[in-house]
Amino acid sequence: MNKTTASAAEAVKNVPDGATILVGGFGVCGVPENLLTALRAQGAKNLTLVSNNAGLDEFGIGTLLKNGQVKKMIMSYGGECKAFEEMALDGRLQVEWNPQGTLAERIRAGGAGVAGFYTPTGYGTPVAEGKETRQFDGRWHVFERGLRADFAFIKAWKGDVLGNLEYRKTARNFNQVMATAAETVIAEVEQLVEVGGLHPDHIHTPGIYVDHVLKGSKYLKLIEKLTVRKAAAHV
Repeated sequence: MNKTTASAAEAVKNVPDGATILVGGFGVCGVPENLLTALRAQGAKNLTLVSNNAGLDEFGIGTLLKNGQVKKMIMSYGGECKAFEEMALDGRLQVEWNPQGTLAERIRAGGAGVAGFYTPTGYGTPVAEGKETRQFDGRWHVFERGLRADFAFIKAWKGDVLGNLEYRKTARNFNQVMATAAETVIAEVEQLVEVGGLHPDHIHTPGIYVDHVLKGSKYLKLIEKLTVRKAAAHV
């Protein structure tokens, strides 16, 4: 079945107010930027976004935060987004912090149909407050619930018209696992090919998980934080 959609605007038109959305990417790499731009224009509000980080002020999730569309973030890293920092500190934004590995495993568990799991990560810290704890082999663990969402917005390097996806390098982080843990999965790809255009051994997400696929455009390929060596002094 051909799962292509004509545009990002078409793909996000049915996202309602109050939706929970998994947003793929790691830093500014592998971010479904066309879908986020379309969602900003669509205007859905009171959203809960699940993502490793909050992007930048003028890129990705940061643009939705500045537009007042997000009520809660479930995340592991505040990143370089000033808007996120300000909204979190003054109480305009709810934030549920997770250790990065715990966040990834919560999503993986949700995709696998696992209700929850125990992990030693976070025990004895604010992350564990209000959660069940249990000792295994002399070590304390925290119980974490699996995590699912209404939608997943993900990005891949290549995809075919059936929704099979291939990721590239760091862009694979979070995108692959998020594709399994949402009721509706929308993927944007840099290259859209016909059936047979992907090597079978290179398919990371089978099309059975993907509901809609579109070819994105105008990818910015940003660097989140540029660090350069100081120029050597001339003698």
